[in-house]
Amino acid sequence: MQVTPLIWIITLAVTVLFFVYEFFAHVRKPHEPSIGESARWSAFYIGLALLFGVGIGMVSGWNFGGEYFAGYLTEKALSIDNLFVFLIVMSGFAVPKKYQQKVLMIGIVIALILRGGFIAIGAGLIENFSWIFYIFGALLLFLAYKQAFGSHESNPADGKFMQLVRRVLPVTDEYHGDKLTVKKGGTRFFTPMMLTIIAIGFVDLIFAVDSIPAIYGLTNEAYIVFTANAFALMGLRQLFFLIGGLLERLVYLAQGLAVILAFIGVKLVFHALHVNELSFINGGQPLLWVPEIPIWFSLVFIGATIAVATVASLMKTRGDEDKNDRHTVEGGTVAAASKDQREADPQSDDDLSPTARGPK
Repeated sequence: MQVTPLIWIITLAVTVLFFVYEFFAHVRKPHEPSIGESARWSAFYIGLALLFGVGIGMVSGWNFGGEYFAGYLTEKALSIDNLFVFLIVMSGFAVPKKYQQKVLMIGIVIALILRGGFIAIGAGLIENFSWIFYIFGALLLFLAYKQAFGSHESNPADGKFMQLVRRVLPVTDEYHGDKLTVKKGGTRFFTPMMLTIIAIGFVDLIFAVDSIPAIYGLTNEAYIVFTANAFALMGLRQLFFLIGGLLERLVYLAQGLAVILAFIGVKLVFHALHVNELSFINGGQPLLWVPEIPIWFSLVFIGATIAVATVASLMKTRGDEDKNDRHTVEGGTVAAASKDQREADPQSDDDLSPTARGPK
């Protein structure tokens, strides 16, 4: 895939302009977006991402187009997992609804910057060290295990890192609008708003560790890696308000992401074996009999996994809600029957002898 420096410059400039527009058009004035506003902008950014993928396919070939779509789907799914953690962080810091847009916007920009750095590092490593695919593959398999069986109940707002930040920085207990710092008695204090942004930046750093190796398992093109990440993050703020209530219903999202990460991890190991240069494996010769998983299969597998995890999650939470509703109805019926029985029985509890009542 031929990407000239001019194309890179234009892509980076357009990405920056999008986020600048987002800030001045939607974020600068604190407010909680309506469902309609969130839906329209989410649809716009998703449509834009799909059109860009079609453009890559038409200009550079559909193999690269398939790599982009597979990478975009993977990064979008991982970004939704980011949203769930963002929700936990903002709940932990009790961020007022009208200020959550600003926190999300800054968090998304930090995520894009961090991922950009990881993309550059990853591209350099892949260009010079083919054995890095073994490390990426092993890392993704480990992260898949952690994603599937690790605890997701911890709150980053109360973690050791944030405890250290609180000890180092002078912090106020209350919010002062959407200000990050405030001066009190001649001393500059950081507000909980700043702590929230620091926590989300730390979360972004952790998520970049699995995000970038995952997409490099689908494509070696740094341009596709960057644009898939950029489009996955664009519109994430609106998506947060659109599916905020739905996030808690995606109970199998972690397991679905674990399957995707494990699949890409295996794909990376297969690719590492196929281009092997390590002397202690097959005498430093490639294992050409190892299959290379085609990109069309990766795209179908990732899409199907996301769909199954989403449908299974909604079915599970719907079933749990129906079960709770039945228990509530049955409990009310039993209570009503007991009341009717007491009213029909002329001998009330007060008429019973101490012996009939039983021990106190």
